[in-house]
Amino acid sequence: MAKEYSRTQRVADYLQRELAGLIQHVVRDPRVGMVSITGVSVSRDLGHAKVYYTELGRESSDDANECTAVLNRAAGFLRSQLSKSSSMRSVPQLRFYFDSSVGQGRYMEDLIGRAAKADKDREQPSNDAGNGDFE
Repeated sequence: MAKEYSRTQRVADYLQRELAGLIQHVVRDPRVGMVSITGVSVSRDLGHAKVYYTELGRESSDDANECTAVLNRAAGFLRSQLSKSSSMRSVPQLRFYFDSSVGQGRYMEDLIGRAAKADKDREQPSNDAGNGDFE
C-alpha cells in the first residue's frame, strides 16, 4: 500500500518553505525582486529539485531570464544554507524555473472578465426595450 504523503513530497514542501525565506531574507542581489516560490518538484532519488518561482511584475519567462540566471548561480549558496538548517543527509541540487502559469491565469481571468462584460452589455439594451407600459 502506497503512502499518502511520500518522502519526496515532504522534502519538496520543506524546500519550498525554506527557500522562500532564504531568497527573501538572505539573497541580496538587486536583480532578484519580489520572488515567490510556487512549487518544488523533487526527483525520486532526492538528488535534484526543480524550483518554480514567480516574480512580481514579470509575466513571461523571457522577462525573468536575468532573475532565473541569478537564482541558478546562487543555487550552491542556497543549498549550503539549507544543509546547515536541516537534518537531511544530502540536500538536492537546485534548478530554478520561472512559473508562467500565474501570468497565464491572469490573462485568462482578464479574457473571462471581458467576455462577461460583453455579455452584460449585450443583454442590457434588450431589457430596457421590454420595460414599456401597456395600459
